[in-house]
Amino acid sequence: MCLEELRTLLARHVRPDLTTAIDGVLISKVDRSDPPAPSMSGTVLAVIAQGAKRLALGEKVYEYGPGQYLVASVDLPVTGQFTRADPGQPALGFGLTLEPSAVAELLLQAGPGDLPHADGGIPPGIAVSDAPPVLLDAVVRLLRLLDEPRDRAVLAPLVKREILWRLITSEQGATVRQLGLADSGLSHVSRAVRWIRENYAQPFRVEDVARVSGMSASAFYRNFQAVTAMSPIQFQKQIRLQEARLLLATHPNDVTGVGRRVGYDNPSQFSREYRRQFGAPPSQDAARLRDATRPPTCVLP
Repeated sequence: MCLEELRTLLARHVRPDLTTAIDGVLISKVDRSDPPAPSMSGTVLAVIAQGAKRLALGEKVYEYGPGQYLVASVDLPVTGQFTRADPGQPALGFGLTLEPSAVAELLLQAGPGDLPHADGGIPPGIAVSDAPPVLLDAVVRLLRLLDEPRDRAVLAPLVKREILWRLITSEQGATVRQLGLADSGLSHVSRAVRWIRENYAQPFRVEDVARVSGMSASAFYRNFQAVTAMSPIQFQKQIRLQEARLLLATHPNDVTGVGRRVGYDNPSQFSREYRRQFGAPPSQDAARLRDATRPPTCVLP
């Protein structure tokens, strides 16, 4: 019953820009299965009500469909596509931005024994599970507030807190709880992720980024791979190629210049790695992007 009402609410309130009247709540509706497209995951909860989606992070592939949810605790470069979507039965998804400060506040309020025991290892940055009924119920109640503007300002923050609590105590709670812990392994990796994203065009040594993250080189490398499913150098390459694709959409006749701007001094290496990532050399893909009817991105949910 929750899924049926969830589908109805999502279809009624979807907007072209995905936003809603509730801050941090996103709704997506996709009526065709386009080829895989790159994007950044953001730190989000995504629930699928209809259709199905596939995300690739490094060598790992995550698939989720109706009644399942995905959580991303780090803003990671992913490649995704809706695998079941058509005009007669479009894919419908709910998204909620996860704020570290909100997670931290709930963790401070939790009593002794309220939180599941952690196994001590650093959790992955992305995880998928079946959504428990209590989580779906809270999501539905939050979306109902889109029809109740008088109650929205007071009740929406309370229901969002409930959704966060359901996540924190759920099967994938370890992934979400790391967001709110200032000295967690995830927070150290997130610091390195931000640094690489800001300096992606520059060469670096793993030891230097480990120092930025506050970890030894060996611990940093191990934890970075556990969270991102990639090595730091592979992560940098993903960011470079995604940025190159965005630049080519607006500068399709300057392939060499785009390659240099994202850090490639060797044009042939740029072309080779770009083709391996996107299935076509930069010049061909630039023409395809120019003629595309929708932006070359995939967005959670």
